Amino acid sequence: MTDVLNELEWRGLIAQHSDIDKLRADLAEGPITFYCGFDPTAPSLHHGHLVAVKVMRHLQLAGHNPLVLVGGATGLIGDPRDKGERTLNTKKTVAEWSDSLKQQLESLLDFEGDNAARTVNNLDWTSELSAIDLLRDLGKHFRMGTMLSKDIVKRRLESEEGISYTEFSYQILQANDYLELFRRYNCSLEVGGNDQWGNLVGGMDLIHKVEGKSVHVLTNPLITKSDGSKFGKSEGGAIWLNPDMLSPYKFYQFWLNTADEDVVRMLKVFTFLGQEEIEELEAMVEERPQARQAQRVLAEEVTTWVHGAETTERVKQASAVLFGRAEPAGLDGRTLRDATAELPSAKASIGQDLQDVLVELGLEKGRGAARRTIGSGGVYINNVKVEDEDRVLEQSDVLAGDVILIRKGRRNMTVVHVGAI
Repeated sequence: MTDVLNELEWRGLIAQHSDIDKLRADLAEGPITFYCGFDPTAPSLHHGHLVAVKVMRHLQLAGHNPLVLVGGATGLIGDPRDKGERTLNTKKTVAEWSDSLKQQLESLLDFEGDNAARTVNNLDWTSELSAIDLLRDLGKHFRMGTMLSKDIVKRRLESEEGISYTEFSYQILQANDYLELFRRYNCSLEVGGNDQWGNLVGGMDLIHKVEGKSVHVLTNPLITKSDGSKFGKSEGGAIWLNPDMLSPYKFYQFWLNTADEDVVRMLKVFTFLGQEEIEELEAMVEERPQARQAQRVLAEEVTTWVHGAETTERVKQASAVLFGRAEPAGLDGRTLRDATAELPSAKASIGQDLQDVLVELGLEKGRGAARRTIGSGGVYINNVKVEDEDRVLEQSDVLAGDVILIRKGRRNMTVVHVGAI
């Protein structure tokens, strides 16, 4: 057993913990079983969930046994938020989202081998709890003072909307999950985000009260940028892992756009690169920041982990195409459409005069200016320089997805969507 805690500490993946020395000893003694829970409050995980999954993967690589808990029961209630009650989703929706999260998580951890990950759903045992069982067997172990003292509960109680008993009781159900997994799988460590610290401790205390045993909890930090602001959110919203909710191209670009002052820390948190490799990239950031090599490696590593190597290669090629460094002919239609979705665009037809197309795209103000630009070699179709001033759009120009890329100069890339002749 490697000292995985040293690895997690170096990467900045430990925020709070229970008895760290005892946990280190237990990890060194032999494989332990640990778990992390994921509630289906949306049809997809987002980039923030990757931090907890990363902790799980490091523990798994060190030989320990992961349990992936999908909250089919707790997802019906929802953990209290800072502002306002959650909208309760239907049982059908939560079940569908649970399946989606299960599939995503199964692609991020290893579900084969001697210490294969295993998926569990807390609906399996929570659905069997009667109201009497909840109050008599679980509720008696929780003290109101402790429950009311939790930060999120205090903030909600002090707000205008308050907090419902439904969300207030969430902490009991999560604590019971740990108890059930301890009983069923001898699970002795729960990991999760630092905002879950109170809930994690609640489960640890419940096991001690009911079973008389000591177990562990460990949280990872909530990732922020160097200026203290939240690391995440694109212009379109969350950085979803589901390619139907956020294209792999946009996912790749999000990581590629990481600031120089943040990129080394993100390499530690979100990739599996070793210390020596990351230190080399750190030196590159200091010596040649304009090359953005660290950002390229970060984007490639994370996108490959989430979307696979083949998709990542297509996305990298699309990125190179948009910067005029590669030919677009081999790209598939979906990747091309994703990559060009935010470019200036216009509709055109085969046989249409290129001068008119340049005007419609806003690249030139009139045909005369367009003709001069073409004549001076300043216009490219699909990254190939146009030599003929009287050039028209041809069927051979059309790429997958019925698009044609038209660029003026080095930077002004646009896209034409081809209609009927």
